[in-house]
Amino acid sequence: MRVLLTLFAFSLFLQQPLAQSTNASLNEDYYHLLDRYEVKSGRIAPELFTTVKPYKRSALVAYVDSLEKRYHVFTSRADQFNRDYFRNDNWEWSRSATADSRKPLWKRIYRKQSDFAHVDLPELDLHVNPVLLLAAGRDSRLTDPLYTNTRGVEIRGMVDRKIGFYTFLIENQMRLPSYVQDELGRNPVVPHEGFWKEFKTGGVDFFQARAYIDWNVSKSIWMQFGHDRTFIGNGVRSLIFSDFAPPSLFWRTNVKVWKLNYLFQINRMVAEPNTTLAGSRAGKYPEKYVAFHHASINIGKKLNVGFFESVIFSPADNAVANNSFELNYLNPIIFYRAIEQQFGSSDNVILGADFKWNAFKGISFYGQFVLDEFVIDNIRAQNGWWANKFAVQLGGKYIDAFKISNLDLQGEINIVRPYTYSHNTRFGSYSNYNQAFAHPLGANFTEVVGIARYQPVPRVNLSARVFAIRTGKDQPGENWGSDILKISNTRQQEFGNTIGQGAATNILLADFTASYMVKHNLFLDAKFIYRDSQSDLTSFNTRTQITSLALRLNLAQRQYDF
Repeated sequence: MRVLLTLFAFSLFLQQPLAQSTNASLNEDYYHLLDRYEVKSGRIAPELFTTVKPYKRSALVAYVDSLEKRYHVFTSRADQFNRDYFRNDNWEWSRSATADSRKPLWKRIYRKQSDFAHVDLPELDLHVNPVLLLAAGRDSRLTDPLYTNTRGVEIRGMVDRKIGFYTFLIENQMRLPSYVQDELGRNPVVPHEGFWKEFKTGGVDFFQARAYIDWNVSKSIWMQFGHDRTFIGNGVRSLIFSDFAPPSLFWRTNVKVWKLNYLFQINRMVAEPNTTLAGSRAGKYPEKYVAFHHASINIGKKLNVGFFESVIFSPADNAVANNSFELNYLNPIIFYRAIEQQFGSSDNVILGADFKWNAFKGISFYGQFVLDEFVIDNIRAQNGWWANKFAVQLGGKYIDAFKISNLDLQGEINIVRPYTYSHNTRFGSYSNYNQAFAHPLGANFTEVVGIARYQPVPRVNLSARVFAIRTGKDQPGENWGSDILKISNTRQQEFGNTIGQGAATNILLADFTASYMVKHNLFLDAKFIYRDSQSDLTSFNTRTQITSLALRLNLAQRQYDF
């Protein structure tokens, strides 16, 4: 950590007087609308490398403006509303004439549609907004009602147009859906969150904080240091780096030059929290680190190809003799596998690639490939060797499907071999706070995802999301490769391993949501969820129906898609 702070101070010293920009917070609905217009144009957006999320607000505005000038993709009333929405939401960069409120409260509050309060001066740009989520619902397997009570604040801005800053704080009390409570009983963590405690009968209480600062080293290089999430990919899921696990401390350096984008990031994560069914316990938790490289290039006007590598290591792992923080992993352009081998390390290195192909106007294909371990002789022999570990994603998007304006379809297949993302040391798994930071299901599964989104009028969004999953569960004392927290040395067998092995479990989850934007970033959500799990293990045999209503302000929907 001292090394990271030293680098942080040094990079600030080198910074150039260039305007900064904070990120548009990760939000699946928000980012889908942005990606929709790139697919609709049929061309790769030079302003954004959409595989790497979150996007910077300044690049987002430049992207929206260029789309309108070059490709005229904002054709329907809903499209024009979305265009103005993005400009108003990032008015400090767009200077949109539509950003002003018609009737500010007391001439001070909501002078801009997107901001409760703001300051717009050369030396200070400041945006302050409340955060709220009030939801209530019924779960067919619970006698007590579901509820969510979230309150908080979001603050972002710039100082002298040189240093960007962002802070997000929320306090939460909620009763989780029954199937989420089932998983909490097996692994006592709250999905997406860190430290938690019990709240009244059957509820949970947790506090979330995200914050970072942002600055430029040069015209093409920017850095961020803080505590937040990352998402790598163009799909619903990411097999590389997702936003499922809790936020974590990170150092991020991004280089965007010519047709190239290069990301170096190192995260400090919680290796093993001390949690029980009563909540998290106080005390110092062991930590681990993830060093991550991702390079991508635009090939022509339709294709983007990327390559990545990551290494997970923990100085606190007492299963590794004389383990220490490996300074070589701070090298932003080195090959981690070579370093791991040179020092005889047992750290967990993962490699892979991704692509996005905007084949035609309105049609795009994408995918990811993750390689954990393999021996080519065992692959050729097709003997099901346990350490032939890999994951594959293939997906496609169809914008304005069947020539129906604002009807978007998406399909995706994810396949992950048993024992992928796990390791032979206690803290070497691809996880943070005992939660997978790639796919939430961990490993040993096949998943088919189908999503339909429709915006019939500007302020109404309808969505149907369906997840069909086949996986294999463990009985007590077993390890068939789905639980990435289990040390791979406890595996059931060397050979004959297949996807879905263990207690066969089929899960069907369907989520239907209707959202109405009352005011800028103020939504009313009506939701129905159906989840059916059929398994050879009785404890995984459940059928759940959930209905809920929510009032949501400056916050993404909470999703539990597993």
